[in-house]
Amino acid sequence: MLKKITLLGVSALTAFAMNNAAININDTDLELGVKFDVGQFNEAVEPNTLFVGGKFLNADAQHSDNDAASLDPYFEANVLMMRPLGNKGMKIGMGIKVNGTTNFVSVPLGLEFSYKLPVQEYVPMYFEGALYYAPSALTYSDGDNFWEYRLNYTIEIIQNGKINLGYRSLKTNYKTDRGGDFTYNSYWYIGYSIGF
Repeated sequence: MLKKITLLGVSALTAFAMNNAAININDTDLELGVKFDVGQFNEAVEPNTLFVGGKFLNADAQHSDNDAASLDPYFEANVLMMRPLGNKGMKIGMGIKVNGTTNFVSVPLGLEFSYKLPVQEYVPMYFEGALYYAPSALTYSDGDNFWEYRLNYTIEIIQNGKINLGYRSLKTNYKTDRGGDFTYNSYWYIGYSIGF
């Protein structure tokens, strides 16, 4: 009986393991991310609804408009609120970020979604996306505005262990001599994420 209670307790804990660490790579870019479920630390917040996190992207000029050999690293701190939309596996969220490099800083606002595909019972699959925008009023330093979008196809191969194939595009306009649209990074990647 004690073994069954222990097993049930461990299963319940892993069901709420929404903290997440991720790595996304391609031939030249490296992205690291972490996301914490505030509901695990604060009883006033429902688990799996409010997240805080950060990202680091070491991008290569090969996937940007930069003529130099390398780009300055990109950093991000973010807050995301997510809720289920109906009972068909869809979630939608609203987020805010503070991001930038040595050339620009912005505070984009955005929307995210996650859809659990109904096709697989034993190997869950998800389609996820995000769209963030910071107008000129929320873009500082040399930047004039900022756009970001992402699309991911994710497979949960083991509980709380996921593999994803994704595409990201990060663009900004500059007020200074760079001028016009500047693509900081735009390319495909493959990634791993672990829930804890």
